[in-house]
Amino acid sequence: MRQSSPRPLTAETLGNALPRVQPEDPAARLLLFGVRQLGAHGLNDAATAHAFITAFGKDFRRPLLLLRTLMAEMSAASSGPIQIAPWCCARMTASEGALIEVVASVERDSERARLLLGDLLGIRRVDSVLATAHALANAFADAGMPVEV
Repeated sequence: MRQSSPRPLTAETLGNALPRVQPEDPAARLLLFGVRQLGAHGLNDAATAHAFITAFGKDFRRPLLLLRTLMAEMSAASSGPIQIAPWCCARMTASEGALIEVVASVERDSERARLLLGDLLGIRRVDSVLATAHALANAFADAGMPVEV
């Protein structure tokens, strides 16, 4: 039996896996970095803590704790895996883009954020996770870095 060789890595393949460019907004980029690091290295990742200390100064604890909480809640509630890319990747997965949009839009359009989060997690009841996303968005805004896309 002949084995087929793996498909070559092409721009189309990468475009399908990473359909969105990273946001320009510094807060959204910090959030994306934190999501990627915590997703890959666990909730107590030191690089994420350092990035939040650098960005927020003495007020880093609230946004960091809420991001850790959001990641833990999403992991527990999700019906399947949530795709994340490595921290150095210049593009985002659809899941990462949806999460950034949830946090950026939860204050002004909570129904849209609810639908996006439900699609991301593959569940209908997302109220507790949405409340944490809302608190995270408020923590970023209160620290002077509102998440915008």
